Amino acid sequence: MKKKASMLAIWISLASNVVLTAIKIIVGLLFNSQVLIADGIHNAGDVIATATAYSSMRVSSKPADRDHPYGHGKAEVLGAFIVAIILAGAAVYIGYHSIHALFKPAGEAHVIAFIAAVISLIWKQILYVYTMRIGKNMNSKGLIATAYDHLADVYASIAASVGIGLALLGDRFGYGFLAYGDPVAGIIVSILVLKLAYEMGQDSFGILMERSVSMTQIEEYAALIRSVPEIKRIDRLRAREHGHYILIDARLGVSGTLTIQEGHDIIRGIKQKIKSAHNDVDEVLVHLNPWYKEPI
Repeated sequence: MKKKASMLAIWISLASNVVLTAIKIIVGLLFNSQVLIADGIHNAGDVIATATAYSSMRVSSKPADRDHPYGHGKAEVLGAFIVAIILAGAAVYIGYHSIHALFKPAGEAHVIAFIAAVISLIWKQILYVYTMRIGKNMNSKGLIATAYDHLADVYASIAASVGIGLALLGDRFGYGFLAYGDPVAGIIVSILVLKLAYEMGQDSFGILMERSVSMTQIEEYAALIRSVPEIKRIDRLRAREHGHYILIDARLGVSGTLTIQEGHDIIRGIKQKIKSAHNDVDEVLVHLNPWYKEPI
């Protein structure tokens, strides 16, 4: 059910990006709206980004095999990293054209171009909330990356709406300088999108480089392990994200007089306890070390 929900979200995102790209470019060309054309080209990049996220999610959902014993979860992280690069490119593109527009005569604004920008803004905001909710619920890096891509479009659509709106007001009341509100807003948006791309890329890169999960999560796992009476000490506890799931490695001290069967039962109990409390944990590898009570 969760897999179907994630795939539905990605397909809706892909279809929306295709439709919005066509609308923005066509309306932009018909009414000579440079900001709408630029936003449409940005949306064309979103089609590639969404397709990348979709492909990575398909790969990451494959079960573990001989060549990938830990599964294919990092495919989603790699896809998110690629989306971050595309977002950074879009930010540079928007910023360049916005700066360039400051040195050109301002174009005439049209109400239809403004309506197209507002529709894009509303629709992308809905998509962002919808996709982010499912992405966080499933801990899907691909969906979360797609949601941030929608958020970048929200920023771009805000710039387009504000810019075209200011130009319309300038035409109506005779304030020609307001026509340049669009490129100024575009520059601000390019900075916001670039920041978004950096944060998303940094997070993906950290996971690809086997960064540990937060200390808060480590402490939660440690508390569950300590709740098992037979555990005398925790010698080492590590955990890392592997896409949409987490892998845990633990070295634990138990009484050296326990039998192999008793040690096996303890390990199985720890795995069940952690997995029951944390649905995003896929594997718990436990190594037992002998522990002996020090003589008084």
